Amino acid sequence: MSFTKTPLDGLLVFEPRIFEDNRGHFFEAYNKSLFEAEGLQYNFVQDNQSFSKYGTIRGLHYQQNPYAQCKLVRVLHGSILDVAVDIRKKSATYGKVFSIELTEENKKQLLIPAGFAHGFSVLSETAVVMYKCDKLYNKESEGGIIYNDPHLALDWQLSEGAGIVSEKDLLLPQLKECKNNFE
Repeated sequence: MSFTKTPLDGLLVFEPRIFEDNRGHFFEAYNKSLFEAEGLQYNFVQDNQSFSKYGTIRGLHYQQNPYAQCKLVRVLHGSILDVAVDIRKKSATYGKVFSIELTEENKKQLLIPAGFAHGFSVLSETAVVMYKCDKLYNKESEGGIIYNDPHLALDWQLSEGAGIVSEKDLLLPQLKECKNNFE
């Protein structure tokens, strides 16, 4: 298993070691002791899974403290563009974006610590996304940023007019107007 740092502090790409033979493949998607050996002390308490069609954009979402979540995101089927935005107000990379294609083939995972807004777009015909969270869902602490915030200038890598966004996500504010308590 390997961890790769990204330009945004705390945001890591995790690549599991794949064992392949004539039967198929095997890998450990998560091993607590290996994460801890890297100094990653998370106690994951909830797994979430979504199924989405091509062009779906989910996010950008977060939960505020004290319910802020660390997420470990992976794709079980298909491919997505996974996006994280640093919303820690005192961070040197506040407002900066990191994106990575996660696929069932590359088996990469993105570890997104608290203090980031998270979203993804579906690049394949369909996708199944699963992510672990270290805090339970708390509706009252929900926050978000509109997917097309002009200051973030996100490229969701979708064909023109393909974006499918929920009514709830269409009402989210821009980063400069979002409420969050991350320092």
